[in-house]
Amino acid sequence: MNDILLGLAEAARLIVSFDPELIEITLRSLQVSVGAMVIASAIGLPFGAWLAINRFRMRRVVIALLNALMGLPPVVVGLIVYILLSRSGPFGVLGLLFTPTAMVIAQVIIITPLIASIAHQAIRELWADYHDLLISLNTTKSQRIRALLWDGRRALLTASLAGFGRAIGEVGAIMIVGGNIDHATRVLTTAIALETGKGEFALALALGFVLIALAIAVNFAMHALSRTERSGRW
Repeated sequence: MNDILLGLAEAARLIVSFDPELIEITLRSLQVSVGAMVIASAIGLPFGAWLAINRFRMRRVVIALLNALMGLPPVVVGLIVYILLSRSGPFGVLGLLFTPTAMVIAQVIIITPLIASIAHQAIRELWADYHDLLISLNTTKSQRIRALLWDGRRALLTASLAGFGRAIGEVGAIMIVGGNIDHATRVLTTAIALETGKGEFALALALGFVLIALAIAVNFAMHALSRTERSGRW
């Protein structure tokens, strides 16, 4: 209990004093996780919608595989990305290993199946309601996908936020491909792991409280921007 109180006090001190290192780590965490969320949403949302409106032979297998990938072990993703981006790997010439870009790539791989699966569930229900109307209007598949994505944008916001929540809390893959390099690839989660290993539990808890506050703030900001409350719908 004493460690928790010390963590709260340290978190308050770091925030009130605008600690430069904390600000740097927090901004990098946002840069990596928000970037990964945007890219993963651009991939996962249209794919989830496409999967909901199309019927093909292996559709059940694809859906089952997509759901299985939601539980993809992050450390395995980190290892695969590490091998691909290492000097001996096929993309080693790009020099992306131990950079924020490598961290974004790992997070995109981790959260895209989650976003796509939630989007598929939401769009499937919309498609049941809009099926006859969109068919009667003789719309193309791309037009149907755009219409469903637009009408279900508030529900799909949940998919993107779920992806962000998993990305901002990721540590295993980030540690492997980022290396937790000070002033380069250190983010809140890796900083927490480092301080815990050093026995600095108060500072680790302070960073943890900042991480939780950051995740809540981003969620509130996205809901405010989408105007879900003003429209009377969530």
